[in-house]
Amino acid sequence: MSAEPLLAVRGLTKRFGSLRALDGVDFDVAEGSLTGLIGPNGAGKSTAFACIAGAEKPTAGSVRFGGREIAGTPYHRVAELGIARTYQIVQTFADMTVLEATTTGALLRRPRLRDAVAHAEDVLAFVGLADKRYRLGRALTIADKKRLEVARALATEPTLLLLDEVMAGLTPAECAGAVELLRRILASGVTVLMVEHVMEVLMPIAQHVVVIAAGKTIFSGTATDAVRDARVVEAYLGSPLEHGEIAGHAE
Repeated sequence: MSAEPLLAVRGLTKRFGSLRALDGVDFDVAEGSLTGLIGPNGAGKSTAFACIAGAEKPTAGSVRFGGREIAGTPYHRVAELGIARTYQIVQTFADMTVLEATTTGALLRRPRLRDAVAHAEDVLAFVGLADKRYRLGRALTIADKKRLEVARALATEPTLLLLDEVMAGLTPAECAGAVELLRRILASGVTVLMVEHVMEVLMPIAQHVVVIAAGKTIFSGTATDAVRDARVVEAYLGSPLEHGEIAGHAE
């Protein structure tokens, strides 16, 4: 019998009034893996993140993490259980220094301020922001703001890290640096579930790909199989460049 996945999502449904943003989404995330969650704009990817992380309560369905049902669990409790996330639109504490912002994450598990600051320093060194730790959040570039979001999430010492479009708006060189950081995060033992539109960097590093469209799971498997699946091709017909990027980098 195979081991239970770290994260198991079954029948995840979320309605906002008459709008059904998620309509029975199913997927698994294996421990130690990087799973890519992709789909057209408006497919429901960020809503799925919000339901997993506790920011939204699902209308129906199951979210199991580490064998425990967490659907509807409040955000702060989900964080305590070991899930941390970043946001599609960066949520920087503009008037905090990089070190102060990262320390807010570290305080989740290290209530003594001295311990939290020391851990935050280690995390900033890990993500490549140690030399900018005294800069204000408002003074950072987009690339560094995204790294800071990752640092703040990692400072909570998560088991599962949810990354929401961390490559968006980055230059090719910045994307390459972000991929290297992702590889180090995986090597450290953290599992990653990642929403991403920059497919040329996602596909080579994702062990598993889940595709959702119109709030439903339409594919779950390898990147190579995804680009050959008729349902995935159809979902991307409205964005030929994006589909071309997938096909060109999954071989």
